[in-house]
Amino acid sequence: MESIYKVAGHCFSVCVQKGAQAEIFKGLMDNYAPFFVSAGQPAGQSAAESEKPALVFSLEICDGEPPRDFDVEITQDDEGQEIVCGHTANGDSVFEFFHGRVSAGVLVCTNSYSCGTLYVNDDSPKFALDNALMIMFALATANKNTALFHGAVVSYQGKGYMFLGKSGTGKSTHARLWLKHIAGTELVNDDNPVVRLYEDGAVIYGSPWSGKTPCYKNLQMPLGAVVQLEQAPANEISRLNGLMAYAVLVPSISGKRWDKAIADGLHKTENALAQNVPAFYLKCLPDQAAAELCNRTIAGDVPASKIANVPASAENGGSQRD
Repeated sequence: MESIYKVAGHCFSVCVQKGAQAEIFKGLMDNYAPFFVSAGQPAGQSAAESEKPALVFSLEICDGEPPRDFDVEITQDDEGQEIVCGHTANGDSVFEFFHGRVSAGVLVCTNSYSCGTLYVNDDSPKFALDNALMIMFALATANKNTALFHGAVVSYQGKGYMFLGKSGTGKSTHARLWLKHIAGTELVNDDNPVVRLYEDGAVIYGSPWSGKTPCYKNLQMPLGAVVQLEQAPANEISRLNGLMAYAVLVPSISGKRWDKAIADGLHKTENALAQNVPAFYLKCLPDQAAAELCNRTIAGDVPASKIANVPASAENGGSQRD
């Protein structure tokens, strides 16, 4: 069966071949439930176009052997979680996911990233499934004014505030300090929020992906500010502008930077965000004073003209206006 989900206003489908990995599919989609739109037709059948929302991509989970003859472009390794990126002779993109040095699955998708096939192994299938969907979402929406971030987001007084930084910097810790010490704060996402640009401004969304913290909230709100974190012996915050604001955004956005079309789309989004969303640099300790300083500065010192209003069309999950 095919199921359709909507994240940041973009719809995508996940389909399982009859009898192929069906139990895996049913058991691994709980974090996508808040984003569920509808169940489609059985695999191999198609619904009328008028009944099916426009999809940015579709992913099929299947049995069988994945292609092994592909050229490796780059390997990304993060604490034993490795992704090998490459391409086949006919130009299809290939991503192999390793968890604990063991292959969890292989994703093969078209060079437009609109259609993909995931070959899931019995070892860590959830790891393969989530990574495949994150990759396809990030790449298929890169030219649609959308960016999948690596960061933590809290909401406060109707706006979202996103904390950025390298792994281990303390993004989750700082978010928890807001939750503990700043009344009215809510955790929106702890690892992979989505930002989408509209004519009215930037809107930040929760997503089905949230790292080690299970926080899968289908929420959206204007993006009030972004904050780059750095551990330091004292708390100090400063405003970033222009190139400096752009520079803190780029490393935190998921994308295939060596693909020109992807890079161009992300650059457009990054440039617009740097110009229109307040950015700050926070050197901090993991303490209450850091959270209070940050809150007081970014929530009380943001020019009104820079705060986006969620467009009416986004109130129900956004729209395809790209």
